[in-house]
Amino acid sequence: MTKTNQSNIIYGPVPSRRLGRSLGINHIPPKICSYACNYCQLGNTVKMQITREPFYPPESIFHSVQDKVSRIRRRDERIDYLALVPDGEPTLDSNLGEIISLLKTLDIPVAVISNATLISNPEVRSELSLADWVSLKVDTVSEDLWRKIDRPYRKLNLPDILDGILTFRKDYKGFLATETMMVKGFNDTESSALETGRFLDRLQPDASFISIPTRPPADKNLRPAEAENLNRAYQIFSEHVKHVELLTGYEGNEFASTGDIRNDILSITAVHPMRQDAVDDLLAKSGSDWGPVDTMVEKGEILQLEFNGSRFYLRSF
Repeated sequence: MTKTNQSNIIYGPVPSRRLGRSLGINHIPPKICSYACNYCQLGNTVKMQITREPFYPPESIFHSVQDKVSRIRRRDERIDYLALVPDGEPTLDSNLGEIISLLKTLDIPVAVISNATLISNPEVRSELSLADWVSLKVDTVSEDLWRKIDRPYRKLNLPDILDGILTFRKDYKGFLATETMMVKGFNDTESSALETGRFLDRLQPDASFISIPTRPPADKNLRPAEAENLNRAYQIFSEHVKHVELLTGYEGNEFASTGDIRNDILSITAVHPMRQDAVDDLLAKSGSDWGPVDTMVEKGEILQLEFNGSRFYLRSF
């Protein structure tokens, strides 16, 4: 196992729309992963594997986090989550369960963001179930698209992964989220969104996040899905899942009402496309007319989109 270096292992707290203020824990050496996603914003995968192994001593990680938490608390700063979000796939760490158990003694919720490739392994499901908040990647349910987008380790099998996700859901008591990265020309079609939406209907996660690449991807020719396709996917997913959000790089202002109609609309539409009647209601409550909205559209701050006969507004990204 590798000796830990706090400056490399622990980072933050950082603002996160999913997790509030989270303290990140990078417990996988870069860039060891079971995927070589064409959209990865951390660069190309250095080593592909699906074999689990220990990387850093759990006690060393714990003491580094404990020290960092103590210093942050002395400054009266808030930490909402301890987040295992490494430069590779977190479930490749055979010490994952022990790390989570140690971290939970600090009385801060623990989150894990995983690509779900090892979720068919009962041991992995058991260890992930110790976390308070888990996000699993569901970019597509199409085998062909999956191999083109996520570029998995050759021995991985998508049906096994999807079955593992459904099995995990049955027993998991914490907060389960899914994340779908939408890439132009790949999984941004209506048929892809419909297929993924039907799977999410079976899964019923607590939240489903739709994201786009916001930094240079591994494949420099890739582009994020366009606004119209993002909005369509959002509407389709919303027919199957109660809570759907867009993650397009804008962190907003904690999405509280500011009393400023422009800021309110910008922050809301960064997460949820607003239908015209919803904007109408918000304007009425604030005593405003459509002038600010028209100005934002003219300036390109928000986009005006059509879907299924309705008009929607989405923050420009």
